Amino acid sequence: MSAPPAAFYFDLASPLAYLAAERVLHELPGPAEWQPVLERELRAPTTESLVGERPPAHRDGGHEVFRAELARRADELGLQPLRWPDPFPFDSAMAMRVATYAKSIGRVVPFAQAAFRQAFAGGRSLADADNVLIAAAACEMHPAAVLRGAELRSVTAQLADATERAARSKIIKIPAILIEDTVFEGERAIELASARMSERSLAGPR
Repeated sequence: MSAPPAAFYFDLASPLAYLAAERVLHELPGPAEWQPVLERELRAPTTESLVGERPPAHRDGGHEVFRAELARRADELGLQPLRWPDPFPFDSAMAMRVATYAKSIGRVVPFAQAAFRQAFAGGRSLADADNVLIAAAACEMHPAAVLRGAELRSVTAQLADATERAARSKIIKIPAILIEDTVFEGERAIELASARMSERSLAGPR
């Protein structure tokens, strides 16, 4: 089986990735591989990220503008009103190990969708293992197997390797879509990637 023409990179602590995850299946003109990565590991240690340290937008009241913009965008997309976990940002490490385990058993898409909705439609922090298990149960992943999977060294290594490979591909923020060696990041990633995939389809095989 040939690999999907695109790869969708996400971190469950990213609200922008949540908005993208709600669209990627039906707005890209072809299949995409869903790849969990740790956004905070994509950047140099001195660079701030939405996951971990708060970016400048979260200082001096700027976080209210940030949240309002995302709420408006969610409304435009016809999604449930955004509800913000407390605290935000939250540590997504355990949830991302579960996402990596879910990928290994072929359930990364339903798990990621359920987990994103727990976080940003339900307002529940995925730093809380119970909330991660609720998302896993929604796609028929047994809690005991999920907890064991999240602690496997092989799963931790897979997540670290995927993050390192993403960084080598010049991905520095989430969400991101990679098509061959071209990276599309941020709010407009899906539109830009969709246009590229459509162009390639019209051009035919190389």
